[in-house]
Amino acid sequence: MPKGLTIITLVALLAAGAARAEDDCLVPMADWQPRAAVARLAETNGWTVARIKIDDGCYEIDGSDAEGRRIEVTVHPATLQVMEIEYEDGKRPQARDKEGQGNE
Repeated sequence: MPKGLTIITLVALLAAGAARAEDDCLVPMADWQPRAAVARLAETNGWTVARIKIDDGCYEIDGSDAEGRRIEVTVHPATLQVMEIEYEDGKRPQARDKEGQGNE
């Protein structure tokens, strides 16, 4: 493989890894809020919780919103900030940021 192509491939792989790392919540477990706090956050927002799990170091709430739509909510474990809400409208998931804007 030519040297230039090797460098381009390496740069592309590093950029892809950095972009993926932005989705992760890199917080020490000692700084995490308890699951009960995540459940209260869901209740405050009118969500029905089916499951609270950990994915990529973030809390993830699977459930439904007040209108009955299936949702998947990513929550920062230390601040409990809603990082992303994905709505499943029956056809395909639609990701929306915390302001409710689509990013399709």
